Amino acid sequence: MSLENIVSAIDAEIAKLQQVKQLLGSASPPKEGPGRPRRNAVAAVVPAKRKKRRLSAAARAKIAAAQKARWAKVKRAKAKSVPAKPEAAK
Repeated sequence: MSLENIVSAIDAEIAKLQQVKQLLGSASPPKEGPGRPRRNAVAAVVPAKRKKRRLSAAARAKIAAAQKARWAKVKRAKAKSVPAKPEAAK
């Protein structure tokens, strides 16, 4: 086989492969690749922002009273467990 015959055979094979590629490419839509989607695709998927939940004044007062009771309980437990230190003689 001469060099020209080899080159023409390669060209023919390339032409066949290009035709196959074109047929396969048009048969199915391109799939998304691996990884994170592009920014504009993410923006379309993001749902609307939720409405902010607010507490009533009575609920806030109730929570504050419960927290103060917790702090008082901790303070009482500390006072019982650690006796007052006598001052060192000078």
